[in-house]
Amino acid sequence: MDFQQPQNHQNIETGTVPPQLNHGGHEMFDAHEVLAGAINTMNTYTMLSEHVQDPELRDILQRQKQFMADEYNITLECFKTGQDPSKPTQSYKMKQGNDFTYGMKPSQPKKPMQSAAELNDETIALSMLSAVKSVAPVKTGAAMETTNPVVRRVLADSIPNCIEMAYEISLYQNKHGYYQVPQLSQMDMQQMQNGYASAPVQPQMPGQYPSH
Repeated sequence: MDFQQPQNHQNIETGTVPPQLNHGGHEMFDAHEVLAGAINTMNTYTMLSEHVQDPELRDILQRQKQFMADEYNITLECFKTGQDPSKPTQSYKMKQGNDFTYGMKPSQPKKPMQSAAELNDETIALSMLSAVKSVAPVKTGAAMETTNPVVRRVLADSIPNCIEMAYEISLYQNKHGYYQVPQLSQMDMQQMQNGYASAPVQPQMPGQYPSH
């Protein structure tokens, strides 16, 4: 996808801003947080990888880490150049189905590990989920503060990928009984669903809004 838009940005003191410097101050700090967070997430995956027992979880970890690395490189490139990356952004595709099992079953209370020997697939999946979820709000905040149109779009495009990865991990957790999902009663759900009505929308008149 081509992100580049005409850029004629100027600095009130130095005149025209070259593309590689087409970044505001907030953007610089927030992009730094995004890139550092991506490295931390990939480092977490690397540290966990040798302890994974389930081939299915290992496959999720490896696919997600490879996608993260590619996305990190694209973000870094456009951040450094201020221009279109050399390859387009991609959408992460998970392998899990979309079926959650609802309801709670008796289980042992959770507690902190007392030694590294207790590390298992349940803990690894939770660590992966926490790492992925921690990056999403940072990317959202950065995209809202970014002035460079290319970096803004790359960051915005990466947020759904975080959501998809987190969803894939949570589905894996649910399938293996690591994550239980309580439900409200059917009556309570219907009461909440019926607590809102559609908003009236005025028909759009021809020529009311400019075309893009």
